[in-house]
Amino acid sequence: MPRLKYASVVRVVVILGLFCLWLQIMLSASGGGMYRDGEELMNSNDTSEQVLALVPPELHKYLTVHPKNSSVNSTERAVSKNLTEIRKAIQRSNEAQYIHNEDIYGPVQNDTIIIAIQVHTRLTYLRHLIVSLAQARDIERTLLVFSHDYYNEEINSLVRSIDFTKVMQIFYPYSIQTHPNEFPGLDPNDCPRDVKMQQAIKLKCINALHPDLHGHYREAKYTQTKHHWWWKANRIFNQLECTTNHTGMVVFLEEDHYVAEDFIYMLNLLRATADRSCPQCEIISLGTYLKTYQYHANGDKVDITPWHSSMHNMGFGFNRSVWHNIMEIQEQFCAYDDYNWDYSLLHLSQNRKNQEKFKVIMSKGPRVFHIGECGIHHKKSNCNASSVISKVQKLLQNAKPYLFPGSVTATVTAGGAKHNKKLTKGNGGWGDIRDQELCTNMTRIGRELRRYNYYA
Repeated sequence: MPRLKYASVVRVVVILGLFCLWLQIMLSASGGGMYRDGEELMNSNDTSEQVLALVPPELHKYLTVHPKNSSVNSTERAVSKNLTEIRKAIQRSNEAQYIHNEDIYGPVQNDTIIIAIQVHTRLTYLRHLIVSLAQARDIERTLLVFSHDYYNEEINSLVRSIDFTKVMQIFYPYSIQTHPNEFPGLDPNDCPRDVKMQQAIKLKCINALHPDLHGHYREAKYTQTKHHWWWKANRIFNQLECTTNHTGMVVFLEEDHYVAEDFIYMLNLLRATADRSCPQCEIISLGTYLKTYQYHANGDKVDITPWHSSMHNMGFGFNRSVWHNIMEIQEQFCAYDDYNWDYSLLHLSQNRKNQEKFKVIMSKGPRVFHIGECGIHHKKSNCNASSVISKVQKLLQNAKPYLFPGSVTATVTAGGAKHNKKLTKGNGGWGDIRDQELCTNMTRIGRELRRYNYYA
């Protein structure tokens, strides 16, 4: 081969190689157009035969994971939405406020139980939560509100496939996904988490004057959870048309929870018990972090105690009256330097003027369970969902004779010194004034939207 021709071939090969390398880097950086910054969709097909054996065959459809090369996923990859399209889709959905299956199960009533589910990207857990909800008695009388901080067609398709009750989707519009390079996401000019304040001032980073109480600067992946929870609650109580006159219970779940078949029954039983024995009980809790679960043949044992974030934040619910109490001192929620929504709510509870802390009535035999092995606070290397789900399934199978109790026995407890201790300072992560202002504006905007009858 002539030297000149050989050199030309080599140049072509090198150029093609560099192009392929560039293309690979760009695809990795963009996550195929859908995933950024490690936000990989957790959608493993690790549902074991042992777990499936305890799931009714007609519900297996909610556990089906489409292969990567299936037409559904291929189409999704081909039409992956860019940020502008995602923002428009979120706006359209939030404006529409469409309720799926309303034609089958009827409109939302003022006393309809609303189940608010906060969803991120852990699709595997969400599938099992939906399966557990499908098996709950009276689920068809509820409204499921799925609140998303990540827009994904596979998640949307799963949620919209639910056929056992009314369903609404709402989308948190200030997410990291929709604001990847600006606040509330990570702005390139934000201060690094661990830089000292004096160095931050020299760097002239945006939030140099606003570290948290521990001297650290904000991390968007942590602040988002509190923002999302607060936006979701404001959205449900202050903005949705179908809840304008709603006075019933709103129960808060997360994507990695799992419910017992009598959780709605127990919610109503605890509410009736509170009305008779504890009118001042504002909150009902269906989950517990007790090391031993107590199910009894002669009726469940329930505690009436001061509400505490680390004990009563799983499967808990309250109504509009309690929300009004929260709104009266909502600035304490938004100003408190703690990235956890539940500890912020505890701070609010402990600082109610001329009022006692929120009281909760909770069952010692839980009806809501945590199945998530991985997430913000869980860093286990083995994230096999099936092992935990199998344990919960077996526990509920053994407890089946004790579900749907005819009565409960309530005991008033002080809650213990540890959980009665007043918070002196938060866990940090919420020192940035931008986070505090965004939080406050969610409530202000919600009230304005209600006043002008406009929903964005």
